[in-house]
Amino acid sequence: MTELAVYIVPDRNCHADDSFLLFHERQLLVRGNNFLWQKTELMAAGLTGFNCLLLEKGERDTLAVVLAADEAALLEADFVATREMLLRTGKQNLSLIGQGTQLITWYQSHRFCGSCGECTVPHPTQRALVCPRCEACYYPRINPCVIVLVTRGDHVLLARSSRPGAKFFSCLAGFMEIGETPEETVAREVREEAGIEIDNIRYVRSQSWPFPSQLMLGFFADYKSGDLHPDPEELSEANWFEVGNISVPVAPSLSVAGQLLEIYQQSLNK
Repeated sequence: MTELAVYIVPDRNCHADDSFLLFHERQLLVRGNNFLWQKTELMAAGLTGFNCLLLEKGERDTLAVVLAADEAALLEADFVATREMLLRTGKQNLSLIGQGTQLITWYQSHRFCGSCGECTVPHPTQRALVCPRCEACYYPRINPCVIVLVTRGDHVLLARSSRPGAKFFSCLAGFMEIGETPEETVAREVREEAGIEIDNIRYVRSQSWPFPSQLMLGFFADYKSGDLHPDPEELSEANWFEVGNISVPVAPSLSVAGQLLEIYQQSLNK
């Protein structure tokens, strides 16, 4: 992506063929599966005077806009959670929708300086917010996380989160802590959440995951010892499933969890 000299764009400076992602309270405004809007559509609804976050720059820019409730009501649109929209539209839109989600979350949570409380302003040459009083600079934050498929022969460990509404079984995952390597985080998370020991931890692949702003580092690990004792604060259920006959829903194929499972299934079939 071209370096962004200024990331906040007044709507009066937008071109007629620019595309817009419209957000309200972490939901996308969509029509069917169409989540991109044109400036003429916004003007026809009486939407003017807003600022946009520049996502992609080119002959046709892509921008993100946060709308208030009364502004969103002017459009004939459905409100869809960004995670659900990704399930609808597939992996090809993960980068664009994810980038918009992450930048808006960052912008809304850094409107004031964390050091002195002054209102932040856009950095003149970088994608950043800067404090005009103490000159503290705030860049979009990325949180490193690990996600691991624990294997035991032809069985894999899958778990369901204890969060309200959680339905899918998936791999164990967690945030890295200060001073840890990713491999140390993998071992700690499995021990804390499932109560077992693992070894032969090996990195497989990574993925940007915008809920809200994670870099997921995917691993395989072998079961070593212990019985499953799921931490009820983290997991509602954890079990071993035969990899060739998994009948429980797992994370969608666009996620690194689904990719880890697919890669392991293929390795057993060779």
